[in-house]
Amino acid sequence: MSSVPRSAKSSVTLWQNLSRKGFGYAILFPALLVILGLNLYPTISGILTSFTNQSLIDPGHSLFVGLENYFKLLRDPVFQISLLHSLQLTFSAVVLQVILGLVMAHLLIQKVPGIHFFRSVAMITWVLPIIASVVMFRFMTLPSYGFVNILLKDVGLERLARNWFGDETFAFLLVLIMHLWRNVPFYAVAFMAAMQAISSDLYEAARIDGAGEWRQFWFITLPNLRYIILVMVVLHVTFTFNNFDFVFLSTGGGPVNATEVLPTYIYKQAWNGYALGYASAGGVIMLVVLVFLVLVCNKFIKGLSEQ
Repeated sequence: MSSVPRSAKSSVTLWQNLSRKGFGYAILFPALLVILGLNLYPTISGILTSFTNQSLIDPGHSLFVGLENYFKLLRDPVFQISLLHSLQLTFSAVVLQVILGLVMAHLLIQKVPGIHFFRSVAMITWVLPIIASVVMFRFMTLPSYGFVNILLKDVGLERLARNWFGDETFAFLLVLIMHLWRNVPFYAVAFMAAMQAISSDLYEAARIDGAGEWRQFWFITLPNLRYIILVMVVLHVTFTFNNFDFVFLSTGGGPVNATEVLPTYIYKQAWNGYALGYASAGGVIMLVVLVFLVLVCNKFIKGLSEQ
């Protein structure tokens, strides 16, 4: 009986492996093509448009202007304010969401009567449409008929009543509060699920060694939550920095640019000012800043996950 040469067997095995992989790539190719078409093409098109003076008034004609749009943007005080507000909102919202989410998760994980009801309704604020959330906050802060001002008048603090979203001092704070109101329960549920996966033996051993509640949280709970915390931070850095709805629907960036952020600024330049090339330059800068923030967060995640 003649034996099949080893090289021939290797060739057949290699061909079979390539065939299986090729079939997998063939199945993935249509989805990959759609993803690239919906993401890569607009990104490249936006970058190329940022080097032109293209306008929505006459979109068929444009001239190459190089870095002129970028220099103009960096000199624009409103753009500088918008960038600062975006960074402030992202940092403040994400940090407070983590802290409040941990507190809420600790409360939801307690074994007390009725806790299952509170766990069930905890996510209501997150599943509500953003427009519904904004409308509720707008109604609550109406100058004459809003719940907040009526309550202040009833307790004798009428001098504090005001048009909250129309006040330069408080408008940005209200936008931040709306982010927290919507997202903290989502953080809490994610953290609660991770807490439930921590072995109870660790806490039992810590109690035997005399560790109190705070030391148990610091040395057991927090280290076991670090990965989910950093994943949530990366996701919500992206969501918050890109968020357009809360600001546009509540204040439109006002009053007097007090709540202007990059998404609303870029929107106004494109659709109110018709300066598509200029707005695209703002979008490219926003993309660069966001990619930098995500890379920094990913570096922290990689470093901690390898510990």
